[in-house]
Amino acid sequence: MSYRYKVASIFLLGFFIDCINIFMSAVALPSLSATLQVSSASVAWVANAYILGLTLIIALSTWLAARFGSREILTASMLVFSGSVWLCGQADSFHELVIWRFVQGIGGGLLIPVGQALTFNLFHGEQRAKISTLIMAVALIAPAMSPTVGGLIVDISSWRWVFYSTLPFSLLAAGLSWWWVREGKPAELQRPDIKGLLLVSAVLASLLMGMSLYGGDYPPLAALGFVIAGLTFIALYLLHYRRCSNAIIDLSLLRSRKLSTSIFIYYAIPGVFTGVNLMSIFFLQNTLHFSARLTGMFMILYAIGAFIAMILCGRVYNRTGARRLFTLGMLLHSAGIATLVLVNAPTDLWLIMIAYSLMGIGGGIGANTAQTTSLMDFTGGDTHKASVIWNINRQMSFSLGAALFLMIFNVLLPPLGTTPAYQATFAIAALVGLLPLLQMNQLPCAKERT
Repeated sequence: MSYRYKVASIFLLGFFIDCINIFMSAVALPSLSATLQVSSASVAWVANAYILGLTLIIALSTWLAARFGSREILTASMLVFSGSVWLCGQADSFHELVIWRFVQGIGGGLLIPVGQALTFNLFHGEQRAKISTLIMAVALIAPAMSPTVGGLIVDISSWRWVFYSTLPFSLLAAGLSWWWVREGKPAELQRPDIKGLLLVSAVLASLLMGMSLYGGDYPPLAALGFVIAGLTFIALYLLHYRRCSNAIIDLSLLRSRKLSTSIFIYYAIPGVFTGVNLMSIFFLQNTLHFSARLTGMFMILYAIGAFIAMILCGRVYNRTGARRLFTLGMLLHSAGIATLVLVNAPTDLWLIMIAYSLMGIGGGIGANTAQTTSLMDFTGGDTHKASVIWNINRQMSFSLGAALFLMIFNVLLPPLGTTPAYQATFAIAALVGLLPLLQMNQLPCAKERT
């Protein structure tokens, strides 16, 4: 195996770990909520804490990789991830679990941006479309197997083993990183932008707290206060960015229409799907009384649909370009979400199957096209900087999507009742998933040749 494919394999393994961590833990949330006696709005912090840890460390990945070497950082990140995964399974309280999930996010937050930057610097031009197809293949395998396996683990054992089950993969990633990645020479860079890092983390934490509180049994003013704080931190970061020569997130890179549009798409498709899937899991298990294993099996249909999308994108991307594929993906994905509005009883299995199939095809088209398009304008050092922006927003989309639709559901629950509140939330999600259509004219109809 050539060196570049060894590096790509490590990155793909890390991406696989990230995906199963998201989908396998999601199917266990109803059981976890019941065991630890926390509300659905509160249990979302199992995911939120992980995202906060990722955000805190991803933004430092460029400096850490240059300062200590990519091999050392990749290995250390997976060792920290492995230790925290074990401690998550050992947690005796919800607060303890949230703390270790935060540490897990710190441990896992370095492998993807560092690995992606190393990989994309070894694959250029149209070869990036090929490696993006491999990324999507991994992204299909994980959602196909992990929810079903996770549901089976929950049904026959407990949610704790959902965390333990990722240990072999993370330890393997640590070993391969040490053995395969070439030892680079550490470089002295400017000191990292700690102030900017704290501001970015404060933005995410404030917005997530605001949405969580608004969707729970808390005074609306408390939620509003956190939202206002989040907007204030955004303004402070913009001021800081103008004065800082090495801002932690280089906003000038967002002038790339390919990167900015791909980020918007990721919020509207994978981000929205994360929230919809979380709501669907609670709806199917708590309201329609499906088992965790059966709930997880619907993701197989999603993966089959996404596999079809992966083949389609790999064959037509270089001819049709991102614009048409993004549009098709959004329409199919939102059609699938809208189908969930029609689900009323356990006998509506065929509607659920159609919904997940459409979401899989549409989501696969959107995510694969965004992954291929996002970093096309960048080379060298800018690739790593853009990768930081891309991966922070990718992770934030998952967390904000879940928090947003949990908030909407909890607001609609008292006046509408359980099933209508779920249906209304799905309808709103279908509309939100179409918002990037307003921005599609910024992209050319066909891919620009390089």
